[in-house]
Amino acid sequence: MTMSEPKTMKPEEIDWNNLGFNYMNLPYRYRAYWRDGEWQDTGLTEDANVTISEGSTCLHYGQEVFEGLKAYRCKDGSINLFRPDQNAKRMQKSCERLMMPKVPTDMFVAALKEVVRANEAYIPPYGSGGTLYLRPYLIGVGGNIGVHPAQEYIFSIFAMPVGNYFKGGLTPTSFVASEYDRAAHKGTGASKVGGNYAASLFPGQLAHNDGFSDCIYLDPIEHKKIEEVGSANFFGITKDGKFVTPKSPSILPSVTKYSLLYLAEHNFGMETEQGDIFIDQLDHFAEAGACGTAAVISPIGGFKYGNNFHVFYSETEVGPVTRKLYDELTGIQFGDVKAPEGWIEKV
Repeated sequence: MTMSEPKTMKPEEIDWNNLGFNYMNLPYRYRAYWRDGEWQDTGLTEDANVTISEGSTCLHYGQEVFEGLKAYRCKDGSINLFRPDQNAKRMQKSCERLMMPKVPTDMFVAALKEVVRANEAYIPPYGSGGTLYLRPYLIGVGGNIGVHPAQEYIFSIFAMPVGNYFKGGLTPTSFVASEYDRAAHKGTGASKVGGNYAASLFPGQLAHNDGFSDCIYLDPIEHKKIEEVGSANFFGITKDGKFVTPKSPSILPSVTKYSLLYLAEHNFGMETEQGDIFIDQLDHFAEAGACGTAAVISPIGGFKYGNNFHVFYSETEVGPVTRKLYDELTGIQFGDVKAPEGWIEKV
């Protein structure tokens, strides 16, 4: 039995104003192969299926890393990539952790542009709120069975138009503290690897079953400090106007989070801090949210931990600072607000 070929979507079949966050098979993706110590056979392909050996390390030992970023249609019709060099650097760090060959930054960015240009008809129009989501990934392949790094690798990038990650977009939703750990401090939490997300599926489903958007993971040592919100980073706005985000060796370094830290300080004159956020000190915060490429910002209305339920700004309305940061960041991404130097790469 062979795998069924996924249906290729046509641009005219897409409702741009009602996009979810779902896979679509677009005409083109980029693929490159690492063999004999170098990248080769690079370029676009129309084949959405990947054929690999049953002994591939990505299947047995989780030797796999990936990234996520977006292409944005601007008002003048041009196309923006937002800080793609930072995604390249983060993938290189993930590769170091999993003993995989690094994809050079120039190759990474050039491949992104190839995929965007080839699938330009699928970039949602300016004003729809949609974007072209890009998923680079790198997997260990070949006939392996021992627990050691693969000898061959595949690097690929595919794309699809997407809307809001959380239903409702910039609308406050509630989250619940998980009794499970996302990652250990000396583990792979700071790397973007598939195993971290596989481990989050069960606690995430438990949260959904109880009516929450997702779960909030606490520090794996004492379960007293906030670390991550589902697959996104956490931030809070204190009552005296400080932007605070957790600091931990098991948190994925979010490009969105570091961008918000910069904008809060340089564009709005806010004090910023990366440090501990204790769940018994949430009264210090006026607003809170989750941030990441997929969600951009998802305001946190309420947070349940133990028998307590803490409401930040509101369960129904977005806080003013969260709104201001969201508008500034998305304005930069879509080309409506002047970007800091080096943040925007034109396609």
